[in-house]
Amino acid sequence: MDTKEDPLASSGSDTDMQETQDWRRNADPEKAEDDEGYNSTGEQPVIAEDEQAVAPNSESTSTHTPAAPSPSDIPDGGTRAWLQVLGAWVVMVETFGLVNTFGVYETYYVTDLLVDKHGGSSNDIAWIGSLQVALLLIGGVVAGPLYDAGYVRQLIAVGLLLIVFGLFMTSLCTAYWQLILAQGVTVGLGMGLSFTPSNAVLAQYFSKKRALAIGISSSGSPLAGIVFPILFSRVQPHLGAAWATRIIAFVLLGLAVVPVVFMQPRVAVTANKSRRALIDTSAFSELPFMAMVIGSFFVFMCVFVPFFYIQLFGERRGIGDAAFSPFYLVTMLNVGSVFGRLLPNALALRYGSFNLLLLCSVVSAVLLFGWMGIVSESAAATALNGDGSQYLAGTVIFALLYGLFSGGIVSLIASVIMGLTKDLSRVGTRMGMAFFVTGIACLIGPPIAGSILGDGFSNTEWMGMIGYGAASVTLGTASYGVSRYALWRERKAIVA
Repeated sequence: MDTKEDPLASSGSDTDMQETQDWRRNADPEKAEDDEGYNSTGEQPVIAEDEQAVAPNSESTSTHTPAAPSPSDIPDGGTRAWLQVLGAWVVMVETFGLVNTFGVYETYYVTDLLVDKHGGSSNDIAWIGSLQVALLLIGGVVAGPLYDAGYVRQLIAVGLLLIVFGLFMTSLCTAYWQLILAQGVTVGLGMGLSFTPSNAVLAQYFSKKRALAIGISSSGSPLAGIVFPILFSRVQPHLGAAWATRIIAFVLLGLAVVPVVFMQPRVAVTANKSRRALIDTSAFSELPFMAMVIGSFFVFMCVFVPFFYIQLFGERRGIGDAAFSPFYLVTMLNVGSVFGRLLPNALALRYGSFNLLLLCSVVSAVLLFGWMGIVSESAAATALNGDGSQYLAGTVIFALLYGLFSGGIVSLIASVIMGLTKDLSRVGTRMGMAFFVTGIACLIGPPIAGSILGDGFSNTEWMGMIGYGAASVTLGTASYGVSRYALWRERKAIVA
């Protein structure tokens, strides 16, 4: 994937700020749009740190490749452009929005559907959600080149169709292996195909307002994580989980009309037939980049653990009351995540993406250790009177704060990768490498947590599971620190 295909791109990239400054000096605001000035993906020109355009390497140079476009060629607004933002917002709802909703399914499968059945443990069920996240991230390895080849609308249409179809099949499932195929594999593949192109196409429509467009589109993920858990938990007691899932699928089917109809690239693909390398071997000799990738592996291995298990924690400990059911805890995580996608990006413009990423990682690790305190105290209350509702306020505060800072990690990681890439003509390959690693981490992390947790009745198991998550995020944060220190030694830049 290229620099604009990153689904989590942040406005805090130092590279983005440099590009904007250079373009403002050279752009003619009165110039008419001229599609002939675009390359095969319709992207904006890439500017290196020394303010000189980075020339493509010999492997990717083609005599048919047009000259780089002027930023004045990009509309940066208008009805058609904002329809692309709406379409990308819908895709965010149908991808990460469903991932953020999985906590209610985890609880339902553990406590109801798969009780005393094969695959009914927390460990087994976590593989379903892990498959979704892993295929969402790893899918960019396939979707990126197909996007470059011009198959934008086809990828989005097929991807959304697989998501909706997978959810309808999920509503019919009664066995674990059926859920793996329907909700894990089918939905996950659909996410992987539609996610990258829907966000990458925004680069063809926005230049100065790109950060605003990306911020608006990314808000679909936590908003869906707020609405869908409430919908499922309210409908399931009356109509059953099958119809609750079908209603969500019907909502997604209706929303899918927007991106399928309106999303399309502004610029047609040229005759450039060059191939993109999947691995940049020069990255292995750069300590800042490699330490960041290693850190991301450990952070993303456990950053989603609370989203999977916090509702089960509320159920097992009796945290809640007549007005606040435990399923609202997943909603609280996503409420915090809404602000986590916006505030860190805004602050990164002044303080630097990497600095904010490191801060968010440190606070997330501290909050996970704080969750262990809530577990310990609520266990004593449950042992005495079977009711841990007095710890509802503390659990809600944890959920809101963790959603805020973990959301910052997810939204900032891409711009950090861009800032660590010296040769910006290779940033797509670097992102592909980094997100492949994080995809593997997301695949194995939650099931390991579920294996430690077991059925969730033992306080020792809860402490062990959360301790595992806190230790993993702490280890990843330490690796981020090594990367940031190496970057400072290299560039002597406080803001990065």
